[in-house]
Amino acid sequence: MSETDIQNSIRIAVSATQRAMALRNNTGLFLTLDGSRKVQAGLGKGTSDLIGLVEHVIRPEDVGRKVGLFLAIEVKTAAGGARAEQKLFLKAVVTRGGIGGIARSASDAESLVNKLWNSECLWIDDSEKSRL
Repeated sequence: MSETDIQNSIRIAVSATQRAMALRNNTGLFLTLDGSRKVQAGLGKGTSDLIGLVEHVIRPEDVGRKVGLFLAIEVKTAAGGARAEQKLFLKAVVTRGGIGGIARSASDAESLVNKLWNSECLWIDDSEKSRL
């Protein structure tokens, strides 16, 4: 399966949870049609392929209101690996209370969305998990 195919299956799976949304973050540098200037697209170098929110209900002792947690999913094929700046971005998301990790399948993405809030574990994949 291509990275685009995996990405599309992840977007569908995350939306199906009805607790989260994931949007494509196309990044890159492009020339305008007339070639007169460069335009930077996306959130910047190293940011994840998919960006979104995960609903989290604050427990009754915390007033009982919902909050949205920032979601960052770096999509990779079975053989693909994250670049250093991508790993740094994911670590920054997690250390600031968001949910971030690498997903190689829709199942991986569902695991990210369903993980516990404030977990100290940056979810990478079965072969690479690191405590922050």
